[in-house]
Amino acid sequence: MAKRDFYEVLGVSKGASADEIKKAYRKKAKELHPDRNADNPAAEGQFKEANEAYEILKDAEKKAAYDRFGHQAFEGGMGGGQRGGHPGQGDFASAFSDVFDDLFGDFMGGRGGGGRQRAARGADLRYNLRVTLEDAFSGMQKTINVPTSVQCEKCTGSGAEGGAEPTTCPTCSGMGKVRAQQGFFTVERTCPTCSGLGQIIKNPCDGCSGQGRVEKDRSLSVNIPAGVETGTRIRLAGEGEAGMRGGPTGDLYIFIEVSQHRIFEREGPNLYCRIPVSMTSAALGGDIEVPTIDGGRSRVKIPSGSQSGRQMRLRGKGMPALRGGGSGDMMIELSVETPVNLTSRQKELLREFEDLSSDNNPESSSFFKSVKNFWDSMKG
Repeated sequence: MAKRDFYEVLGVSKGASADEIKKAYRKKAKELHPDRNADNPAAEGQFKEANEAYEILKDAEKKAAYDRFGHQAFEGGMGGGQRGGHPGQGDFASAFSDVFDDLFGDFMGGRGGGGRQRAARGADLRYNLRVTLEDAFSGMQKTINVPTSVQCEKCTGSGAEGGAEPTTCPTCSGMGKVRAQQGFFTVERTCPTCSGLGQIIKNPCDGCSGQGRVEKDRSLSVNIPAGVETGTRIRLAGEGEAGMRGGPTGDLYIFIEVSQHRIFEREGPNLYCRIPVSMTSAALGGDIEVPTIDGGRSRVKIPSGSQSGRQMRLRGKGMPALRGGGSGDMMIELSVETPVNLTSRQKELLREFEDLSSDNNPESSSFFKSVKNFWDSMKG
């Protein structure tokens, strides 16, 4: 069976450039690789055919011979610039290595472009922001100053003087890595000249020393939504450090810390407020006025005979839910206060009240009755 035209195999025209041929081969290799075509028995033969075509067309001397003599250039000992061995056999590993990173880049950390590292992404930044409980309740717009790295304006992030484009690294020919033969093994390592970028800058920008970025404080306006609590994280995409030599920018993460409040204690969406009441108010009952987090006031009725620790609920007076869904409640806890610094007349009245109220304290009467029974049982 006659061999197909190598240009036809790769799907390019005869006048295609070296980059176009390489790009076409990468595409074919990805499509036809046997590991990705287990159900297509013809894929392996087509893959080898594409490899043979690329092995010839990627080499300038072999390509020139092929353009002039066709397949005959490599048959019958004609030579045509062949460097030993039948095309597609002797340099299979060399040809396949050009696309190895593209084929398996997703499994090896996403590297592409023939192994060259992409321009380094800028670092993510963390900013700790403390807000008051009132601000967390209502939400706010906050301006913050963030020390970070920004793109150099003088070279527009390229790192080269005048914004000139970097040139291909001569050590690794733009691959970002170099290979060395050690016995039967080939050792691959990051190119020491370009640090894996595949490019170098001959004339670095004096504004950023070739980094493509400079240190600078940035002023940012941040929207703090209502309902945030300690530990809430807000992500600002693209507001972190600028990348090296035009690399993508990192993100800024704002971590919220809500300060403790002197009146309210927060537990999720609910608020707790401890209200002291006088002994007489707890005994007789009545109305009291309590504060709410929105700055307002609410009147609460205290039932007569209330004890310390009694809780009452004000529905919807707590914190708003961060992502909608209403608001929490406000829980009021009564703390019955014992009077101090009594006058002689007050003490006299309290003693008189004590003599008249022996049957008005059911909890203490029940407790001391249990104590008496306990002592009696111990004697028995």
